[in-house]
Amino acid sequence: MKKDYAITFFYYDDILAVAPFYEEVLKFELVLDQTMARIYRIADNSYFGLVDGNRGHLKHQEKSAVLLTIVSQDVEGWHKRMREVGVKGLSEILRGTFCEHFFFEDPAGYAIEIQRFHNPDVAKLFHV
Repeated sequence: MKKDYAITFFYYDDILAVAPFYEEVLKFELVLDQTMARIYRIADNSYFGLVDGNRGHLKHQEKSAVLLTIVSQDVEGWHKRMREVGVKGLSEILRGTFCEHFFFEDPAGYAIEIQRFHNPDVAKLFHV
């Protein structure tokens, strides 16, 4: 069966408190505001949503065990911007076997990673 795209949702106690972070700091494009959920375009066919954890299918958790990874060729530029705006939990840029990356948190404590696959053979696995 064909898949068209995916939307990843994070559940929050107050989505209006975190929406400015995604819209103004990360510059995600708001596609649809459903009041109890806000859906953003991260990249072509890549979507992310905020859900009111008091009204949604799942409930907001105080501590999450999920990670949103955004793949970008400009890891250094992203890191500089996140440092300038003072995001929580900003790590240094790390270089692993497959990628260079760094981590930070949104205002509610959800983990976000920015990464670039530096191995061309690995990077081409993710190109459509």
